[in-house]
Amino acid sequence: MADNLITIEQDIDYRTGSRDDLISDIADYYDQSYWDYRTSWLNSKNLAIHYGYWSENTKSHSDSLIEMNEVVAGQLDLKPGDHVLDAGCGIGGSSIWLAENYGVKVTGITVSPTQITQANKNAKKRGVDHLVNFKLEDYTKTSFVDESFDHVWALESICYALKKSDFVKEAYRVLKKGGCFAIADGFASKRELTPAEWKHVLKVLNGWSMPNMSLPCEFKSFMQDSAFEDIYYKDITQNILPSSKRLYYIALLTYPLEKIMSFLRLRTGVQSSNFNACFGQYHVLHDGIGCYGLFSAKKAVE
Repeated sequence: MADNLITIEQDIDYRTGSRDDLISDIADYYDQSYWDYRTSWLNSKNLAIHYGYWSENTKSHSDSLIEMNEVVAGQLDLKPGDHVLDAGCGIGGSSIWLAENYGVKVTGITVSPTQITQANKNAKKRGVDHLVNFKLEDYTKTSFVDESFDHVWALESICYALKKSDFVKEAYRVLKKGGCFAIADGFASKRELTPAEWKHVLKVLNGWSMPNMSLPCEFKSFMQDSAFEDIYYKDITQNILPSSKRLYYIALLTYPLEKIMSFLRLRTGVQSSNFNACFGQYHVLHDGIGCYGLFSAKKAVE
């Protein structure tokens, strides 16, 4: 059995369905998949393109998406007037929520021009466009000067970096001394997979335009190498499994419609791959192939 195991390495783009360069594919994925998210996942209150966090007090899917924001924000010492970098801001959901609930200034960055347009419209509609702004930036090599931000926030966006260490280095660079860093994201649980496990992972990588996944211990080492202090990690997989299960059942219930629309060429290859990833992610998270974790840390004052 061991001879059949597939060893997965760091910093390699394992997608077999790449169409262009990685950055372009990520932007294209989100642009083409927005309608799926809009109709089956997010609403105008949460604007969330991420898993929800379920606790004993969570009452609904929509509440779980907001609760994820609360969990990540709980890792930061947010004060009115602080400047937050939302690395991978999507359509502005977390940026807007932070501005509304903490009175902080937020700069959201994304690789999708379409998302910037959507995020700006959402911020204006919610009346926080004076606190938030959105820019087209690659979070591994931004144009911001050193020590620009009090906090760096990343919610399910770091999984898209080819080299996660590049993001960590850049986050450290743009953070002010004493600044806080927090992320919530999916991670790999192991480096050796059976062919069946790899099939599930590949559905996720191809469907969501993700190049690879890091182990939590690897990500922690990147933070240590960049001199982050007070590094905290918590596995919160159990708290997001209800979201994972919901995504799976949505796909299961709409499977016949997906097949018909794909046959009639009413769905693109990108959209169908996104649909298939709903099945892959369920097995990755429920079968222990991957996990979901919360990280936070601080940049030393001196």
